[in-house]
Amino acid sequence: MDGSPEAGTGMGTGTLWALLAALALQLFWVIGAWNRLVALRNEVAAAGARVQAAVRERGQLVEPLRAALEAALAGEAGALQALEVTQAQSLAAAAALATRALARDAAAAWVAAETAQAAAASRVFALADGASGAGEAARQPPANELVARWREADQQTMFARQTYNAAAAVHDAALAEFPTSLLVRVFGFAPAGRL
Repeated sequence: MDGSPEAGTGMGTGTLWALLAALALQLFWVIGAWNRLVALRNEVAAAGARVQAAVRERGQLVEPLRAALEAALAGEAGALQALEVTQAQSLAAAAALATRALARDAAAAWVAAETAQAAAASRVFALADGASGAGEAARQPPANELVARWREADQQTMFARQTYNAAAAVHDAALAEFPTSLLVRVFGFAPAGRL
């Protein structure tokens, strides 16, 4: 054995470099995993904003639709009012979802509001179809066109919903992957709700 100080220092320096390299590699992995999780969280937020935009676009049809169907559904003013109320509730819930895209309670609130809105719209359209047999008002081109536009906007809302759910599924799968799952608790990441 060589008792010179250089022999011991060379061995210690190599170990130190290996330790520093391992720590640097771990730091780069943590930064990369963090960036990936943030990017996925941002995709879910963007999908939540698309849901809000689709609901808002559909909501722009409520007043024209009410005006077009008001005469035909004079005895069913409550159905038209329910359509307005439930659309406003869906829009408010979509706005909450857009600001808190990962919150499960925000997602559940939007699903409940959207379910009520779909029931109200179905009732209005069924009444309008029934009224079309009794009179001309519900068969007028503006009413037919508005109903068609509503259904198209409703399809856009459903597409936005699917996009949100797909982004949320990718986000949640990334949270569950090992060793990324170790960072979830440290940095406070949480699974997203579903629509």
